[in-house]
Amino acid sequence: MLWMKWKMVVDPLHGRRRRLSCSRLFLLLFAAGGLVLFIHQHDLLEMIQQQGSGVKLGVTPRQSRETLSTQDRERGKSDNDRDLKAAEGILSSPIPPMQFPNFEKSRQTATPGPQEQDSHDVSKRQRKLLKTSPPISHTSDSPENQKMLSDIMEARRKLMKEMCAKYKSSISRTITRQHVTSLFVEDRYKLLYCQVPKAGCSNWKRTLMVLAGQASNVQSINHDTVHYGNHLKTLNSFDQKGIMHRLETYTKVMFVREPLERMVSAYRDKFENPNNHYHSLFGKPIISKYRVNASKTALKTGNGVTFKEFVQYLLDVHRPVGMDIHWNQANQLCNPCLIDYDFIGKFENMDEESNFLLQKIKAPPKLKVPSFKDRNPKDKRTSTQITQKYFSQVSKLERQRVYDFYFMDYLMFNYSKPFDDLY
Repeated sequence: MLWMKWKMVVDPLHGRRRRLSCSRLFLLLFAAGGLVLFIHQHDLLEMIQQQGSGVKLGVTPRQSRETLSTQDRERGKSDNDRDLKAAEGILSSPIPPMQFPNFEKSRQTATPGPQEQDSHDVSKRQRKLLKTSPPISHTSDSPENQKMLSDIMEARRKLMKEMCAKYKSSISRTITRQHVTSLFVEDRYKLLYCQVPKAGCSNWKRTLMVLAGQASNVQSINHDTVHYGNHLKTLNSFDQKGIMHRLETYTKVMFVREPLERMVSAYRDKFENPNNHYHSLFGKPIISKYRVNASKTALKTGNGVTFKEFVQYLLDVHRPVGMDIHWNQANQLCNPCLIDYDFIGKFENMDEESNFLLQKIKAPPKLKVPSFKDRNPKDKRTSTQITQKYFSQVSKLERQRVYDFYFMDYLMFNYSKPFDDLY
C-alpha cells in the first residue's frame, strides 16, 4: 500500500521531467535552425555585395556562345561588353606570336578595374576606324594616313592576340596542311592571302594574279578564271618545310567583314540567284528537312530556299548537309590564333586599306584592288539596311543564336553588336 502511494507521487514527477526535456530539446533545435538561417542570409548578402563590386564567380572559357546555357550567357554578357570596350582602347600587354598565357590562370589573377591604355594611344577618329568606318578623306600615301593605318593594323593584331590568349589558349600549336587550305601564295611579292568569301576575295585573287604576272590588269579576269582556273597555288600544296618557310618569311594577310552582313550576302548570292551547284547540294536537303509540305518541284530542284530555312540549317547541330566556306566563321577559315597575320583588313574600308598594303609590299604603283561586283551585278551590294531587312524575317531567338554562332568573329575582329537587343 505504501509502495502504491509512493509510485503515485513519483510518476507525475517523471512525466514532468520528460516534458521538460522535450521542451528544452525543441528550444535548442529551434535556436540552431535560426542560427543556420542567419549565417545563410549573411553569406548571400556578402555574395551580392561581391557581385556588385565586380568580383567574377566561376566564369569558364567559351569556344562558342552557341554551346552556353542560359545562365552562362547572362553571366557572359558583361564579359563581352568589357572585351569590346577594352578593344576600343587598344589592348595592353603585347604577346609574342604563338605564345599564349594559360587562360584560367590569367582569369584567377586578374583584378577588377579598367585595363591600362597602351602607350601608343590612338585618337577618337582612329578608334572609329579600328572598329569599322567608311573610307576617310586623306590620300592613302599621305604620311599622316600611313602612320594612322600602321597604328590601326598593330592595334588589330594586339586585339587578336588578346582574344586568342583569353578564349583559345588550349588549342594545339602545331600547324598542319588542314590549317592553311584557305591561304593563297604569291611568291614574287612574298604574300600569303587568306580568302574569306564575301569579303572581297574575288577581287583580291585578281590582284594576286596580276602580281604573279598571269594577267596585265584586274579588269580582264572574269569570275570563272579567278575561281576555277587554278592559276593560284594554295599553301597546303607545298610540303611542310615549304609551308613553314613561307609562314615565317612572307607577309600574311586576311580581310574580314561584318559577320551577319557577310552571311546575308552569301545567302543572297547562292540561293536567290540561279546556281545549280548550291541549289542541288544545299537547297534540296534544306528544303527536305525544314519545309512543311514541300512541293515535288522544290524537292527536286532545291530552288527557293527561304532565309528562315537557311537560318534553321545554319543553327542545326544535325545539319542535313555540311558547312560551306561562304558562311563559315572567318576565324575557322584563317586560324588567326595559330597563324600570326601581319595585316588584318576590313571589307568596310577595302580601298584604302588594300592600297596601303600594296604600297607596303612595293607592288606596281598603278595596281589597285578593284571594287566591281561581277556576279549578279544588278543586285544591290549587301548593306546594314539590307541585313536588318532579312533578319526581320526570323524570330528574336534565332537572331540571337546566329549572333552567338559568329560570336568569336565579333570579338576577334572587333565588330559591334548588329542589333541593340542582343546580349
